[in-house]
Amino acid sequence: MNGHLDLVRELKSLRKGRGVHAGRIERRVGPAVRAACEIDVGDGPVAVRRKLTARLTELIQQLPEDLRPAALVAFNLDTEARQPLYQQRVASVAARMDRDERTVRRRVDDAVNQLAELAAVTGARAGGWRTAELTVSVALDQDRPEVLEQRRIIAEQDGLRELELVAPIPLTESDVQVLYGGTLVPTEGGFTLTLPAPVSKEERHDVAVRFRPSTRQAMRHLLCVPRRPCERFDLRVRFRQDREPPTVFALRGAPRENPLHDGHEQPVDLAGEIHVRFHQLTPGLAYGARWEWPM
Repeated sequence: MNGHLDLVRELKSLRKGRGVHAGRIERRVGPAVRAACEIDVGDGPVAVRRKLTARLTELIQQLPEDLRPAALVAFNLDTEARQPLYQQRVASVAARMDRDERTVRRRVDDAVNQLAELAAVTGARAGGWRTAELTVSVALDQDRPEVLEQRRIIAEQDGLRELELVAPIPLTESDVQVLYGGTLVPTEGGFTLTLPAPVSKEERHDVAVRFRPSTRQAMRHLLCVPRRPCERFDLRVRFRQDREPPTVFALRGAPRENPLHDGHEQPVDLAGEIHVRFHQLTPGLAYGARWEWPM
């Protein structure tokens, strides 16, 4: 048996119909895909779909830029082209890219081959955990703004000792304080929380971190681009009431490359606040809100 060819064959089969959103998904994943996505024998459909979506999205983000849209559409991971049939999704992305369908199919085939190669090279992900709930509160009605991030994680391995996280705002432009749940260790592009004690598989752990940006005007968005599965993301932003509120756009699964041109307008309530919720976030895509202040 050839592991690479087996994985390519199974991935091509998986893209049929509704892709990762197909019914009885646990019956559609073969042994090669199960190994690549760390799907256990006892996993039910919810766990299978979650692991499949997370791993495929993680690998797709490593593809050349021209292959990513085709790969997302192939497996029905593109929220703007979520169609029940593979042929419909191909036609949709072909029209969006102003290319013929044969070109899109060739790119899908190229992407599938490269995904199989990437899966072999990257292997299993270390330090497994997922976010059960992420709650972020942004207070922009103060002299010095504040971002409070509270996160509940679930370990996917025994002996989890640290969490690698991405800061919601640049660390170089803010003060950071851990309120509970670990010890801060800054890293390039993010930070690591060393946990107070090892966490066992399927055990939960809560952390909270406060960020204080240097200026209010420096904040024009709050985005979450998860690297790992995230089940729920709850975001509140409070603006000043002594000035005209900004125009706010909610982003639900925007492309990571250029998310700040996407979004649907979100009304600001009488308290000067917005509240948006997201469920089953796709790793590698952007969720949150951006705002434009009146001129």
